[in-house]
Amino acid sequence: MSDYTMRRVHPSDRRGNAAVDRLLAGEGIRRDANLDYTCALFDEELNVVATGSCFGNTLRCLAVSHEHQGEGLMNEIVTHLVQFQFERGSHHLFLYTKCSAAKFFRDLGFYEIVRIEGEGNGVVFMENRRTGFADYLKALGESQPTLPSGDASCAVVMNANPFTLGHQYLVERASAENDAVHLFVLSEDASLVPFSVRKRLVLEGTRHLGNVAVHDSGPYIISGATFPSYFQRDETAVIESHARLDLAVFVKIAAALGIRARYVGEEPRSLVTGIYNQIMAEELPEHGIRCEIISRKETGGEVISASTVRQTIKAGDRERLRALVPQSTYDYFTSGEARPVIERIRAEDNVVHY
Repeated sequence: MSDYTMRRVHPSDRRGNAAVDRLLAGEGIRRDANLDYTCALFDEELNVVATGSCFGNTLRCLAVSHEHQGEGLMNEIVTHLVQFQFERGSHHLFLYTKCSAAKFFRDLGFYEIVRIEGEGNGVVFMENRRTGFADYLKALGESQPTLPSGDASCAVVMNANPFTLGHQYLVERASAENDAVHLFVLSEDASLVPFSVRKRLVLEGTRHLGNVAVHDSGPYIISGATFPSYFQRDETAVIESHARLDLAVFVKIAAALGIRARYVGEEPRSLVTGIYNQIMAEELPEHGIRCEIISRKETGGEVISASTVRQTIKAGDRERLRALVPQSTYDYFTSGEARPVIERIRAEDNVVHY
């Protein structure tokens, strides 16, 4: 053990957080927007010499002062964070790191899932289970319902926050043009509508389609909340790295399930989706996967989006809601069961996410 003191840095600890921020900035790292636990090693003069944080089951914002590298401090930080995660019941852990640091984390018991190379923005996605991703791919193949046979199999990935007529249209289009559809619902609970509700509404809204299998995304299909931004140079680099890393994971899923195409909705007003779709259109064909970008469904001259639906729910406009969502989604949001979710949406200042 080093001669430094390890302690938690609470959100209310202004001095401690300022010291953490100075260390991160000095090492070219920005504090991530999504953190739920931060620790640091302090020297005798209360200077932060190393730090690390968690968000959910991910480790992030890991840094050691360049003046103290080589002292084994990162090992202490990671060991502390892993122990903290285990104590709160998180045993399957993930981290993202620069390509140059991947070997160090392998020595600490983390295994590479995928990596993307890039000048200044290469990223490696790692987990603490040797066969975690392989087991996930195997389970996907074994758990899927019997689907119609044929060579044309496609995928749709959605958050469905909540499931709208636009989502339904996209799945119906994929269903009509392919033998089978693998529909992945992002399972991380970082949305205003909980995953259990989102998945149920997807299942109910696609029940009339006999060639659709609905899957949980699990921890591998990466959401915007899960993907860290702390070692990316700017917002565009964050979006590009997120997209390329997510696609690297998706390509392996596609190979395991025989997926030949991915269907996505066009969204010209969203910078994030625009960059993501462009990268998919460029990179998926290199792996033998078509990228089908489908024009969004409209009603009354307006594009149907989950953001619009959340705005409508916040405003309490049931008539407009009926025109934007399938009957099953409408029935849920006009039931007493939905009251806690509606209250969450109404309490949110901005329900139109970037």
